[in-house]
Amino acid sequence: MIPALALLLAAAPAGPADARSPQARYQECIKQSDTDPAGAAQAATTWAASGGGALAAHCLGIARSATEDWKGAADAFTAAADIASKTHDRMAASYWVSAGNAALAAGDTARARAALSSALADPALAEQMKGEAYLDRARADVAAGDLPAARTDMNDALALVPADPMAWLLSATLARRMNDGTRAAADIKEAMLRAPNQADILYEAGNIAATNGHIDDARAQWSRAVAADPQSDVAKSARANLDATGESAPRPAPKPGR
Repeated sequence: MIPALALLLAAAPAGPADARSPQARYQECIKQSDTDPAGAAQAATTWAASGGGALAAHCLGIARSATEDWKGAADAFTAAADIASKTHDRMAASYWVSAGNAALAAGDTARARAALSSALADPALAEQMKGEAYLDRARADVAAGDLPAARTDMNDALALVPADPMAWLLSATLARRMNDGTRAAADIKEAMLRAPNQADILYEAGNIAATNGHIDDARAQWSRAVAADPQSDVAKSARANLDATGESAPRPAPKPGR
């Protein structure tokens, strides 16, 4: 457990008993995180300090995530995972996944990889979640600059979640970065079969086509990306690529009042 959070969990004066069940209190805390994350964080901290255990720590992580306090969220999720592991709670693996994603968002790739490895080592992790955890660890591998490890994790993810278009998109992007144009083209095709009009997939299809020397196909895919989501950052990047290769793309219409 994170030392400072461990002290917090152990050091609270006893308050009046709360008549709600732990699950009811947890659900209310999670709901409050959507509208009042600061209040939810305070409530979760008070609950954690009075013996709320893994549920309180997890809600604290959710509340901190809502304000993009990713390091604080990782601390809280790690505390939840530690408590759950010690009490043989089957949710421990899920909490480790949350800790890994929060650490990745915080830019701490070493911590992210360690937390996701803890999740993957837990036999209670369901197959679907295991596939997503491999995918998350592959993202952490890429962020750490370890592309060979990312490829191994990505392959394991695809074996478990082959219907996930995002997995195929990330695998295609990784292949492009590793200069494997054949694999990149095959994987982006799989992504497009599962999500044929998704802007980020179409944009990456254009990038791969350009890398493989098929500039006309690249322009066609970038144009489709712009049409799929004209106001997005992906569309902005696709337009820049079209402009750079000598073909302009339509600009979105100005918003009313501008």
